[in-house]
Amino acid sequence: MEYRHIMPSDDSLIARIIRDNLKANHLDVPGTVYYDSNLDHISEFYMAYPAKRDYYILTDDEGVVIGGIGLAEFDGFEDCAELQKLYLADEAKGNHLGYDMIRLIEERAVEKGYRQMYLETHTNLSAAIHIYEKCGYKQISKPESVVHGGMNRFYIKELEYF
Repeated sequence: MEYRHIMPSDDSLIARIIRDNLKANHLDVPGTVYYDSNLDHISEFYMAYPAKRDYYILTDDEGVVIGGIGLAEFDGFEDCAELQKLYLADEAKGNHLGYDMIRLIEERAVEKGYRQMYLETHTNLSAAIHIYEKCGYKQISKPESVVHGGMNRFYIKELEYF
């Protein structure tokens, strides 16, 4: 397994993984990332402002894209990044990779100067909720600045300096 920064050639692969996951969990509906206009060109968003954003692609031993995770600035809280688009291909699930990916993105967030990490999810994503809570994320009320109206669970975590 290897992590690397997203490249434009990854866009369609990671978009498919994200949409497959959302569809499998009945979240292929408006108000979710499934319909985000930038999902098919996801690398552009993260590469446009690398001082505050990042997206990592996870590949298997043969170089095949099996997942990804990102972070970007979140204006809802001071010095806060949003953990974004943590998704794995079905064949990569069940190997504790989600925990490793969260640790990686939290480390990168601290390096970029963030002190908190926010995320939003949905009750349909129970496996993800389990991982987030095990990683120390605490559920909060919906912030006013939330973009995805289809999400119904919101979390925050104070980041530790690694």
